Amino acid sequence: MKQKPIKRNASLVAATAVLLGLTVPMTASAADTDAGSLKWATCEGTGLDPRQQCATVDVPMDYSDPDGRQIQIAVSRIPSEKPSARRGALLLIPGGPGGSSLQDPSRKGRKLPQRVRDAYDLIGFAPRGMAPSSAVGCGVDSEDLALAKLPWPAPDGSVTETMATARRMSQACARNGGELLRHISTANEARDLDRVRAALGEARLSAWGVSYGTYVGAVYSQLFPHRTDRVVLDSNDNPDHTRVGRGWLAAFEVGVEENFPEFATWAAEPGNPYRVARRAADVRPLFLRLAERLDREPLPWPGADPAELNGNVLRQTMLTSLYDPDDYPTLAKTILAAREGTVPPAPRMPPESLMQNALAVGAGTLCNDVAWPRSAAHYQKGVDESRAKFPLTAGMPRGAMLCAAWPFTPKEPAVRITGRGPSNILLMQNERDVATPLAGARELRRALGERAVMVTVNSTGHNAYLANGNACGDRTVSRFLTTGKRPGSDVYCD
Repeated sequence: MKQKPIKRNASLVAATAVLLGLTVPMTASAADTDAGSLKWATCEGTGLDPRQQCATVDVPMDYSDPDGRQIQIAVSRIPSEKPSARRGALLLIPGGPGGSSLQDPSRKGRKLPQRVRDAYDLIGFAPRGMAPSSAVGCGVDSEDLALAKLPWPAPDGSVTETMATARRMSQACARNGGELLRHISTANEARDLDRVRAALGEARLSAWGVSYGTYVGAVYSQLFPHRTDRVVLDSNDNPDHTRVGRGWLAAFEVGVEENFPEFATWAAEPGNPYRVARRAADVRPLFLRLAERLDREPLPWPGADPAELNGNVLRQTMLTSLYDPDDYPTLAKTILAAREGTVPPAPRMPPESLMQNALAVGAGTLCNDVAWPRSAAHYQKGVDESRAKFPLTAGMPRGAMLCAAWPFTPKEPAVRITGRGPSNILLMQNERDVATPLAGARELRRALGERAVMVTVNSTGHNAYLANGNACGDRTVSRFLTTGKRPGSDVYCD
């Protein structure tokens, strides 16, 4: 999944409040005494805006023991470019889980309209567990980091191997993850963000959350509604608190089906140097036949991980390429090469240390937010049903993740998103999004009720604002961030 979670309250009263969808400030008000106390210094890294600064914020590892062990959250900022127009701080919430926005004030800051950069300090952060914040790692076998591993089933649909892999990786997390791994969750990330808010000296935070960051933003808005200013949630996750990450994985079934026709149309266009078929209708059966052939006869792929192009690697390449139409050539070149019995250049993989870190944070979040089924029979039934109905994804969306064998139980129920709180949320959603389909965004819109308005954009790809959306949607979000004006009701940007 592209870079693309439960919580821990300070008292029994606060925990009960979460179950009821209410809000208790917990210990955040105590943190307000340190407002504005951050010690900013030059950030490490290359290609950053020279104005970007970094600091750390101390937060409790366990919010039920706020005076116990403290961990550090790394934060970054680029100050408002026009102090006279400054409104406050705009928190950039990354996707994932397992992503970081520490460099986003520089990277995303360059894309933001001038009036937004004038109105806000841009704030990034590395979530708990992500380096250079206090970091975790599971130390899993290198081979288990390979492309198209979990949760892809075997070519015949069996989940036996994925269940064994889930157990092996979860045992590594139990051995090597340390105590912090048990306290990584969406709700604790939201609590950390309120400590960051206090340390910044802000009474309220504005936010722009993307992908998994929309769920973080929704949870923050649920737990700390009185601390929110203008909240943009872009490419939205279904907030179903009974499934959380398991539901997000399952959504790829629909996401791929809604997006593959866009690729097929592009891949059959005359004049396209990566044209794979003469008609769009021929692209899907061509892909399915090729994936099945590679299931039976993988091609050696020196330098890749795994070192072969098999059916699931092709399917994973499809999934990744559908995130952004600009990546369609990657899938097309792989199809063209494999059809001729060759392979494209091996893809570049991130450093193993980064992958180990991201895996641990992702697994900790997904598995600590809500308990997953542990029965192999449950996953086998789901995979069989999915393969029959959604052949492009071959059962993966209902496969087993580490959570199927996670050695820990959630420390608290997942946060239930409700309509209680100020009406200050704008949802931005592409109509065709492989990772966060429109149906899930509508569920978040329904859960938020009168707190939110949704802008649906006639566009394809994951991440809408200033990325794969359109000018109408971009104008709507920029106007909201700078003036506070939202559409009076849900709108469609054609």
